[in-house]
Amino acid sequence: MTAAISTLNLRKFYRYGIRGIAVAALDGISFDVQDGEVFGLIGPNGAGKSTTIKILLGLVRKSAGECSIFGNPVSINTKRQIGYLPESPYFYKFLSGFELVRFYARLSGMSSKESKTAAMKALNMAGLDDAADRPLSVYSKGMVQRAGLAQAIVHNPKLVILDEPASGLDPVGTSDMAEMIRRLRDGGKTVLLCSHQMNEVEKLCSRVAILLRGRVAAEGSLGELLNESGKVRLDLNTSDPEKIRNISEFAKGLGVKAEAAHMRLSLEDYFKKIVGGKK
Repeated sequence: MTAAISTLNLRKFYRYGIRGIAVAALDGISFDVQDGEVFGLIGPNGAGKSTTIKILLGLVRKSAGECSIFGNPVSINTKRQIGYLPESPYFYKFLSGFELVRFYARLSGMSSKESKTAAMKALNMAGLDDAADRPLSVYSKGMVQRAGLAQAIVHNPKLVILDEPASGLDPVGTSDMAEMIRRLRDGGKTVLLCSHQMNEVEKLCSRVAILLRGRVAAEGSLGELLNESGKVRLDLNTSDPEKIRNISEFAKGLGVKAEAAHMRLSLEDYFKKIVGGKK
């Protein structure tokens, strides 16, 4: 099976100063993204994520190595297969959501009639069909992100690259964005997700690559990376103090350390419970 994205020893050097000193933004990274999966590209600021995305989009030329989209070198043709949502999208605020998304549909080569249909379909998937005629100037941050997602998918791309799609969103908005990403995956799209929100990456991605100083520090499935060798967690569905004490004593007799603590909601889940119920 041809990988949706394939990089091999990908390098990118930037030069600065009078002497043209070379600084490596990417120092030989290699990873593959399989067709139809949600893949996480994560790492601290300056690790090389943005440079990798720019190379995939054909905005920056690689210095060395190999890079392909669905088996083909990056070119105008591969760009047609990609939808992109930048970290901080900027759109003309006088445009309505429909006008914005239709504009991008026209840029992709659609006819006037096709662009209208495609724009409404994309806005519907992004949950903005009711706000399609409103100007972007009255959109909330979350609505602007949704509009950005709509423009990224309006031309029905095979690959969708999302750079911090939940940036600035509250927990409810973040949850909604995650659901839209799942819908893209279930619809057969490949998604490359760059995010600093590790809990969302863990929920959405089947595999990840962690970049550090321009190199791949770790890469693999979440099961391979997160399972701790020699440790197993046992969840008990009881709050009876006597049962917990008996289980702890039994475990102690086997030479196993057992700790009991009351289960609690995360702050994020509690926030969504309170705020989500009042929308």
